[in-house]
Amino acid sequence: MPRTAAPTLSSSSSPIPRIADPDRRRTSASVVLRSVLEHGPVARSTIARLTGLSPASVTDYCARFTELGLIREAAAPPRSKGVGRPHVPVDLDDSRFVVGGVHVAVPHTTVALLDLRGRVVAGREVKHSGATDAYGVLVRAADALAALLDAAPGSRPLGVGFAAGGWVDRDSGTVVEHPLLGWREVPVREVLGARTGLPVHVDGHARALVNAERLFGRARGSRSVLHLFVGNVVDAAFATQDEVHHGPRSQAGAIAHLPVPGGTERCACGRTGCLQAELSERTLCRRARAAGVIDGVNPMHVIMAAAAGDPHAVRLLVERAGAVGRAVRLLLDVLNPETVVVTEVGVMHREDCLSAVRAGVGDERAHAVVPTSFPDSVLAVAGGSVALDVLFRDPLSASPAAI
Repeated sequence: MPRTAAPTLSSSSSPIPRIADPDRRRTSASVVLRSVLEHGPVARSTIARLTGLSPASVTDYCARFTELGLIREAAAPPRSKGVGRPHVPVDLDDSRFVVGGVHVAVPHTTVALLDLRGRVVAGREVKHSGATDAYGVLVRAADALAALLDAAPGSRPLGVGFAAGGWVDRDSGTVVEHPLLGWREVPVREVLGARTGLPVHVDGHARALVNAERLFGRARGSRSVLHLFVGNVVDAAFATQDEVHHGPRSQAGAIAHLPVPGGTERCACGRTGCLQAELSERTLCRRARAAGVIDGVNPMHVIMAAAAGDPHAVRLLVERAGAVGRAVRLLLDVLNPETVVVTEVGVMHREDCLSAVRAGVGDERAHAVVPTSFPDSVLAVAGGSVALDVLFRDPLSASPAAI
């Protein structure tokens, strides 16, 4: 059953702060809400100091966000014996609204609901069962999302975020090309929007996770962030000064065919040693089957075997992590980010794999490398953070009216 979005702001809503430039107004609204997210409960006077905005502007924005249901006044501090009214802090109201998250991977689709702090409140996996036709996958994802919303009647959806690997064009809402799924020019925004009745926002999963790290994770406050995603798809994203680089038609971050020195895997492009062919989870699992470690295609089974003491599993994971580190070192030389976030199954679950990545990077810059902040929910967070990024960048236009 389609779920309709909450009503948008109308021209009769309460007045916004008097800032003539719409871009300035949008930026100011964003920094105020981000300050509440990062520092709440926080006094309005502190927000003014942190953001450089006037106390009157901060008060106006906070009044609008309270009206919208995005923030609330926190418990008032105990009254002191001093003169004057105590400062009542404000905090993000994470009790009312959710966003939907849809992440399409090669074996399955992850569908989830996230609160305004980027926490997963409900989720499920929808297996592809060999059928990856785009329309069928998207319809099943929309139906699963509707079921999650029906099971959470107290939550109001703000919209849906969609993420996937491959070439994803944010502006058109299209998966331009995903070779492993066989998708080309898939109008994701159109299909999911028609099925759910909600606003739909679309992006590549590496860029989505940079935004998640920037908002909710270890990269908060970093001036520049590189994210490397190593799954069945291998791609990257780069953000500087709070902006993720997309490039023309969102093609930035396509690193699947970077050459790996000494690589032996044959790539579908016809060459040997391409980054994705060498590091993909498909390659890891095939090598694990050849070594007698597993008999399936689930990389978590390799992790489980290593945890049980299988030396072949440990070797495969650590060797792969070392190769990831060498790839990171190459990207560091080109981009020189302050922080590097790696999403890779070994790094997420094993200290020896994180150490191998850092060793591959080299001692001078090893400290810059951190694992994903969302090891237990990375795919759900990837989908949902696409919508949450829109909210925190432009909260006045992306928000529903207060109930």
